[in-house]
Amino acid sequence: MFFTNKVKDLLENNHYLSLEEKMENNNKNKGPNKNRQGWGIILFTTLLVTFVVMGLYSMMQGGSASEISYDKFLKLVDNGKVESVTFTNSRINIVLTDDARKEKAEGKLTEVKDNKKASADQSDSSDSKESEDQENVMDSLLGQISQMQGSSKSKEPDYYTGNVSDDTLVKRLDKAGVEFKSQIPDTASSLIMDIFITVILPIVLLVFMFNFLMKKMSKGGGMMGIGKSNAKMYMEKQTGVTFLDVAGEDEAKESLQEVVDFLHNPGKYTGIGAKLPKGALLVGPPGTGKTLLAKAVAGEAKVPFFSLSGSAFVEMYVGVGASRVRDLFKQAQQMAPCIVFIDEIDAIGKSRDSALGGGGNDEREQTLNQLLAEMDGFDTNKGLLVLAATNRPEVLDPALLRPGRFDRRIIVDKPDLKGRVEILKVHAKDVKMDETVNLEEIALATSGAVGSDLANMINEAAITAVKHGRQVVSQKDLFEAVEVVLVGKEKKDRIMSAEERRIVSYHEVGHALVTALQKNTEPVQKITIVPRTMGALGYVMQTPEEEKFLNTKKELEAMIVVALGGRAAEEIVFDTVTTGASNDIEQATKIARAMITQYGMSERFGLMGLESVQSRYLDGRAVRNCGEATAAEIDEEIMKMLKASYEEAKRLLSANRDALDKIAAFLIEKETITGKEFMKIFREVKGIPEPEEADVEKKEEQESGRILMKPTETQAAEPETVKEPETEKETETQATEIQPQETVEEEKSE
Repeated sequence: MFFTNKVKDLLENNHYLSLEEKMENNNKNKGPNKNRQGWGIILFTTLLVTFVVMGLYSMMQGGSASEISYDKFLKLVDNGKVESVTFTNSRINIVLTDDARKEKAEGKLTEVKDNKKASADQSDSSDSKESEDQENVMDSLLGQISQMQGSSKSKEPDYYTGNVSDDTLVKRLDKAGVEFKSQIPDTASSLIMDIFITVILPIVLLVFMFNFLMKKMSKGGGMMGIGKSNAKMYMEKQTGVTFLDVAGEDEAKESLQEVVDFLHNPGKYTGIGAKLPKGALLVGPPGTGKTLLAKAVAGEAKVPFFSLSGSAFVEMYVGVGASRVRDLFKQAQQMAPCIVFIDEIDAIGKSRDSALGGGGNDEREQTLNQLLAEMDGFDTNKGLLVLAATNRPEVLDPALLRPGRFDRRIIVDKPDLKGRVEILKVHAKDVKMDETVNLEEIALATSGAVGSDLANMINEAAITAVKHGRQVVSQKDLFEAVEVVLVGKEKKDRIMSAEERRIVSYHEVGHALVTALQKNTEPVQKITIVPRTMGALGYVMQTPEEEKFLNTKKELEAMIVVALGGRAAEEIVFDTVTTGASNDIEQATKIARAMITQYGMSERFGLMGLESVQSRYLDGRAVRNCGEATAAEIDEEIMKMLKASYEEAKRLLSANRDALDKIAAFLIEKETITGKEFMKIFREVKGIPEPEEADVEKKEEQESGRILMKPTETQAAEPETVKEPETEKETETQATEIQPQETVEEEKSE
């Protein structure tokens, strides 16, 4: 059986509430963090008291008297200004007569008056605050002069000097009528005090500190608790996240719900012989909600939940990471049943193969070895589940991924259309929106976006609404937020010359016109020549009519032609080219290379796989799997494909030069036009009749069974922002969609 009778009692007989009490008792018995803080406070307080005592002792030895030279002391004696002296082992304490004290105070008073007079001579209008301070000093000195009377026994020494061996001193003092005496020191107590302050107390403190550190190290915590686990533990309802807050990842959520149900109802699983998975690995691109799913598990499981990052195990000292792993699992076993979540596990779980960059690091290898031992060695009957998240599963050590350690690999991928709609609803539930908002349109316009992107778009839309003085968010705010996230804000201070505006206009219209003239392309939703903060001088946005997961060869070829349409328009109209097509060329090259090396869409190489994708969940870079000679042939094939596409773009634009000129002139005037305005001008030039009424279109859309994007009406002066399409098939395919036009502006005139 998976669970012992004790654990069954705990879970099935409604004794779960005692887990919190159990945790508190364990903390009372162990309490590493609390004890560490308490001992640190005691140590700091002891040191502070020592320094204070030593300072006070020094002050007591010094007193308030001023030091003078021995010859000055003799002059005071000869002038009759000394009333009494006291001899000690190391010095002579001197008490002045009343007249001498009065003279001393009057001298200070005269000095203050002289300073005041000097400052008055330098400036006609003296500072009132300075005058007030000087008056206070004078009053203080006058008060001292009036209090000069008193017995010599109650007077404090005015001066002191070193005790010099002088045989004539007694005669001088007797002659001047000075009262003198010698102080008999308490040698024993003074010596003991000095030894205690200077020797015994520092040694005691050092021994105490050394003993404290050795105890901490012997417990496996390392010096000053450096090897202790700093995992943050959550109890029921402390995360504030449940499965209701997670949307768009139904498959991943279902896999984790099974695990949670196993913890709640172990009997129905153990009865058939099933065992709780030891570990589950969450894999997916950044921002898809891996950490959010783990928090939802913490909120739903109702068992202690330890959460920490993989980097928390990494230290400069060898063995610290392994010590923290041991301490983490020790704490978790005491709290079992419980869940341990390690975020970004690739920080400590990299492969030990040096070829993958994981070898040669003793600290990381020891940490990984300890993690492997703990996951393979703990008692499965205790109900300990390990969750981990990463977006680099290819670099993890194979020993970590085998069944028995991480039994399940849960893919948390980019959401589809339905998932994006659900995610938008979750993030929009606390945002005030008007009746114009249609989240399905936003979901269609944000193909390829992850949960964090969608959350950011909702937040940006709310901020935009507040900026414009509205109380609710409209559909226009949402589209503008999509545009801000994609290409940045408008650069209103960037002023392009008339010639540059004309070049950019023809460039963008070239993209749009080639799109309209070809089949297998997405409809144009917006054309603009307003510069953006991310470097784009203008761009064309397209929105798919329906969500697609595959791209045909003809569609990819059309994408290349569209990408090169801007460069072709520049050459046709201006008989020259600019730097504005750099991003277009990059995208077209990526598509062509992927078609040849990955998709088998080349007649020359056929179905041969020449590249493989690595880091699929990050940058999706391709790694070549062929020789140098084959790579050169690939480059030739790419060049041939791009050249043919470029010629096709020039052919299409040359045959429709009148439409190119008219749309470009309209774009220069308006700066931003919608897809509806673009198609209206295009149909007028080509003599194509306008489509049927909107109700007929809707009927056809319903019959086709597709989810189509409803057209939105915006003014020409206020652009409609729609995200460009991206397919969700593969990373390389995503890169083939039309991107905003980015232009290198190194020689921009204003």
